[in-house]
Amino acid sequence: MKSKRIGSRTVKLQNKPTIISTASVVGPKEGEGPLKEYFDMILKDDLCGEKSWELAESKMVEIAMKSAVKKAGKKLEDVNYLLGGDLINQLLPASFAARELAIPFFGIYGACSTMAEGMCLSSMLVDGGFADLILSGTSSHYCTAERQFRFPLELGNQKPMTAQWTTTGAGSVLIAPNGIGPKVKYVTVGKVIDKGIDDGNNMGAAMAPAAIDTIYAYFNDTKDDPNSFDLIATGDLGKLGKQITEDLLKEKGIDISKVYTDCGVEIFDLEKQDVHCGGSGCGCSASVFAGYIYNKLIKKEFNKVMLVSTGALLSPTSTLQKQTIPCVAHAVVIVNEE
Repeated sequence: MKSKRIGSRTVKLQNKPTIISTASVVGPKEGEGPLKEYFDMILKDDLCGEKSWELAESKMVEIAMKSAVKKAGKKLEDVNYLLGGDLINQLLPASFAARELAIPFFGIYGACSTMAEGMCLSSMLVDGGFADLILSGTSSHYCTAERQFRFPLELGNQKPMTAQWTTTGAGSVLIAPNGIGPKVKYVTVGKVIDKGIDDGNNMGAAMAPAAIDTIYAYFNDTKDDPNSFDLIATGDLGKLGKQITEDLLKEKGIDISKVYTDCGVEIFDLEKQDVHCGGSGCGCSASVFAGYIYNKLIKKEFNKVMLVSTGALLSPTSTLQKQTIPCVAHAVVIVNEE
């Protein structure tokens, strides 16, 4: 069988699976940000009518997934596989949503890189002929992430300016072999990179090397031109990590400055909303892609986009054991092509 691999890390999808629909749900704070017009649903309160933050997050991703299926004119029983994950122990939000959706389920974990990871895997499964319809998505919630990784909200701990604000949001994509919508052309799977950062309040600096490694691998494999893109968006590096990524890629001979942004920078107004370095969390790149970026692709305002979701693979246990933070980034290149 002819290999679909390009270079050492990139796969060129022969049949270019189509993202036929997306859906996004965000919290009230995100709904006050600059991208508010692009989200399908803005919650009135962070509990989403549930009894706990974790159940609220699960409800958000369930709503996003059902909405993506409905918008495409499909039924849940039409979907072959569900891919989902999040930041919480045992993937509680995704697993509980999968319980309600009753679709064969792959639980995946890539921390905040999970959105692009799910899109990579879904696209390869569809391109390989293993499925006709795959639903993939992820979520995060400010309150669940604070409880698990940092401190209970009741303590009111102050954060350093390098810290970010976990996005309360969920996003999902529905991928099919063909149809109306932008196509997934390439995927580049990330390596786990650890440059020795051990500060959980400086995630941008920790994750930037993984983003650099994956973006560099894509351009090295494909010999593509950075300026052929309308947008290259990292997942949630925030203001500091974005600058590190841009600067160090330039040192490697790749200048993405004209087309580069970060979803964590875009989702909040960094001047008016108190989020320090910007947004983070699985739901950051998920809601920005499913809302803003997909909308621009559908309207042909963007015709070539790279989404590079970034994830910090720490845990409460590894933090207590004084470990450094291993990170990963996965890239998906999406195009408008006939």
